[in-house]
Amino acid sequence: MSNPDTDKQAQPFVSVIIPVYNEMGFIEPCIENLRKNTYPADRFEILIIDGQSTDGTREYVTGLADRDARIRLLDNPQRFLAPGINIGIRAARGELLTRMDGHATAHPGFIAASVAALQAHPDAWCAGGPINTIAKNFMGTVIGAAISVPVGIGGPAYRLGNLEGYVDTLHAGTYRREVFEKIGVFDENMIRTEDDDLHIRLHKAGGRIYITPKVQSDHYARDSLSKLARQYYQFGYWRIPVTLKHRTPGGLRRLIPLVFVLVWIAAITGALLWAPLLYPLLGLVAAYVLVLVLGAAMAIRRHSFLVGICTPIVYPVLHFSYGVGSLWAIIRFVLLCKPIAGDTGGTSLTR
Repeated sequence: MSNPDTDKQAQPFVSVIIPVYNEMGFIEPCIENLRKNTYPADRFEILIIDGQSTDGTREYVTGLADRDARIRLLDNPQRFLAPGINIGIRAARGELLTRMDGHATAHPGFIAASVAALQAHPDAWCAGGPINTIAKNFMGTVIGAAISVPVGIGGPAYRLGNLEGYVDTLHAGTYRREVFEKIGVFDENMIRTEDDDLHIRLHKAGGRIYITPKVQSDHYARDSLSKLARQYYQFGYWRIPVTLKHRTPGGLRRLIPLVFVLVWIAAITGALLWAPLLYPLLGLVAAYVLVLVLGAAMAIRRHSFLVGICTPIVYPVLHFSYGVGSLWAIIRFVLLCKPIAGDTGGTSLTR
């Protein structure tokens, strides 16, 4: 007969690492949902790595840490994500390390399911689950619907709620500590896409990543088109340094927005220089309208009619912002030979 105390102690200790900056609008449910997780309370800790927040985030976390010994507040002087995660990795006491965002909320079984996935798949170096996108306003709901269908961002595995198996990448994963001993920590030159860079290195070293719908967490979508455009411009921009570093984009779908923007530039330029090329441009416009309609139909099937019918205003923001970001990065890093180290690409710390 098993001893409950012994069984509890046999559970691996988990460190949840959360880099934040001005997350006061989201940090309370993030931490509270983790505190209420079903995993044994004395077998996990919560590390909040703060990038010098000015909105009350630090004060809120400090107050919680005074009442709950599992919570620790650490400073991130460099302020960006990768340095913050690395500070957490070095300070963590866990055998397993979970990376989360300050604007995410874990479901009650999140930690336990992550641990179970790694225990059930010993060849997996990282395990996690899909992103459930939620929102605080109607535009956020529309944006969440748009990025949850293939027309939006190509349908990465972690956006699909029912996939179980090995994948190339995911978000908010739980890693075995030895992963960072084998391949190193997050590359601090990668202001965005730092997780994709890590996962490419992981696969090159022979590791695998497992995703299961049993690991559930909610992530808030951007609540305006301007914030979405800034976010996806940054994603597209930082895709290029990752591609240059590894000589692979980590999946061809990540280069489609760049090709998309180049095709539009070529079509518009051609039509301006030679009138007969106006017809191919009109054909391109018609084809893209059909893609937007298809995206709306997909979103309607997964969401409501009202939400789905509004998604065509989001798709161009996703596609053009990402593609323009990648194009500008190529100009800077390839044509102008600017160094990647120290470049921020105008990346904003805020949501």
